[in-house]
Amino acid sequence: MKKLFLTITLLSVLTTSCAQKPEQPQQAQQPQYAPQQVRYADFSDVASQTIDGVVHIRTVQTRLTPLYQSFFGFIINQGMQRQEYAAYGSGVIISDDGYIVTNNHVVQDAERISVTLNDKRVVSASLVGNDPATDLAVIKIDASDLHPIAFGNSDSARVGQPVLAIGNPFNLTSTVTAGIISAKARNMGIIENTRGKESTIEAFIQTDAAVNPGNSGGALVDASAKLIGIVTAIASADGYYTGYSFAIPSNLVKKVSDDLRRYGYVQRAYLGVNVLEMTSEMAQRMSLSEVKGVLIARVVPGSAADKAGLRNGDLLLSVAGVAVNSYAQMMEELGRFNPGDHVDITYYRDGRTHSVTVTLQNSKGTTELHIRN
Repeated sequence: MKKLFLTITLLSVLTTSCAQKPEQPQQAQQPQYAPQQVRYADFSDVASQTIDGVVHIRTVQTRLTPLYQSFFGFIINQGMQRQEYAAYGSGVIISDDGYIVTNNHVVQDAERISVTLNDKRVVSASLVGNDPATDLAVIKIDASDLHPIAFGNSDSARVGQPVLAIGNPFNLTSTVTAGIISAKARNMGIIENTRGKESTIEAFIQTDAAVNPGNSGGALVDASAKLIGIVTAIASADGYYTGYSFAIPSNLVKKVSDDLRRYGYVQRAYLGVNVLEMTSEMAQRMSLSEVKGVLIARVVPGSAADKAGLRNGDLLLSVAGVAVNSYAQMMEELGRFNPGDHVDITYYRDGRTHSVTVTLQNSKGTTELHIRN
């Protein structure tokens, strides 16, 4: 079974300039070259601006476990006992008034939550809301002199871009690591939605930063000290870092955290299509010069897509002006909208590109918002 593990990511960039001597005719004077230079990217300013915005989270929950006792070599079941278990993770301060975003699996089923700030203050926290479909949760503390990290635009993040990860691996507080963005819109199939009714949204930012248990819920920041992701998982068979880690994009994090703070629930919007990812063979059959978009295999009757005139066999190219070339990308973009929002969709049909404005719906086929009583 695939497991989620706490992670944090950071990148140190090393560039080496190396000059080779060109071949010269014999007896010719050899040019003089400067010695080899090695330059290191310095992220100390970025780390100092963001490290106080990442917290250490400790949760406690009580479980019933069997109580056994030995009499003369025989093990006898004496019933059940209540036993406390502690778990640890990370979180990111996103507002001056104490809201913190973390992973759902960090605080799920917690009976008590405490937060340790980077200045070593320890305060209790309450759960504001959680969203298993994205593995995100928001908690709140009552404290002053906080240092929130500003959201960046994860859509503008580029493969190869240096990033820092800040968190608490192995309960080592305020740890910074470095890496680059290795890929975007990764769908790993690792989020387990305990509510079971909503589709999970996985469009992870993949990095090569060293991450380990305890970093889940930590910050992935760019060179401008902006939050571009919440570190969530690692690709590992044994639970320890083996090369890759994954973060939830900040644009999705902002949408989910805003909804949890405002409504107590995530206002999830649906287009109402089943899609297939394109292959080169499919592109050839459609006489396309490149493999792009996602193919609409089925339009759900009565859905937003159906009402907008989309059909089976249309090639969906973009959502709100952002190109979608995979199911994960499509879900990431749609995940940023509410039911009732009007979204521009670009699609390809019968040799021509078309555009249409779609009014997104909720899971019940209406445009109403879900408000917690």
